[in-house]
Amino acid sequence: MRPAYVTQEGLEHFIDQAFKEDLGDGDHSSLASIPADAIKSAYLIMKEDGVIAGMELAPLIFHRLDPDMIISPLAKDGDQVKTGEIILRLKGKVRAILGGERLLLNCMQRMSGIATKTSQLTDMISGTNAKLLDTRKTTPNMRMLEKWAVLIGGGVNHRYGLFDMIMLKDNHIDFCGGVVKAIEITKQYLKNNALDLKIIVEARDFDEIQQILSTTGVHRVLIDNFNFEDTKKAVAMIGDSCLTESSGGIT
Repeated sequence: MRPAYVTQEGLEHFIDQAFKEDLGDGDHSSLASIPADAIKSAYLIMKEDGVIAGMELAPLIFHRLDPDMIISPLAKDGDQVKTGEIILRLKGKVRAILGGERLLLNCMQRMSGIATKTSQLTDMISGTNAKLLDTRKTTPNMRMLEKWAVLIGGGVNHRYGLFDMIMLKDNHIDFCGGVVKAIEITKQYLKNNALDLKIIVEARDFDEIQQILSTTGVHRVLIDNFNFEDTKKAVAMIGDSCLTESSGGIT
């Protein structure tokens, strides 16, 4: 199941741009050497164990080049797959297979790597109430696929961009003249603009945590670069007042 931000329009736009980048005015190597009506089969084989991601892209990519291509998936997104396992079979025009295979591989290798690492880290915190969040530190123009891969691997998406959540970091706090002032200004901004956005506030020390807890309307406190002992103390300090997020210094 695709998350809401993975729209058909978004996927088609991504594929359009990717083909412009890779195919340009045509795959002249194939156009020169392979007949237009040549039909062959191909398969996608795993070279490492891992969590597969990006299977849904195969028909979107190959049907763009050959609407009649037969695409037979042998795995689905989120499956744990083994080295040597065949996960996809294709039968169609050779030119289409060669024109689309690198785009599919690039996407699936990237997404499956992210999904696999996410799954490994999520397993490490299983049995706790903690959840693994992603970030905005994504490859430009690949955010949709990379965040989708995090979900496939069992992680949780943080904000998608700068527009769907308030995150007051050290720069915002210092510019406003303090954490409480930054929060109050932000709450007034949301009210004035009729915006319903959650507020996350970064805390650099215990004093800032205490100041955040003295206010209302904060969804989550971000403890940034706290060591292990200070993280435990901060979590206990925040308790059930709001959610706690930890970033940096985690190994």
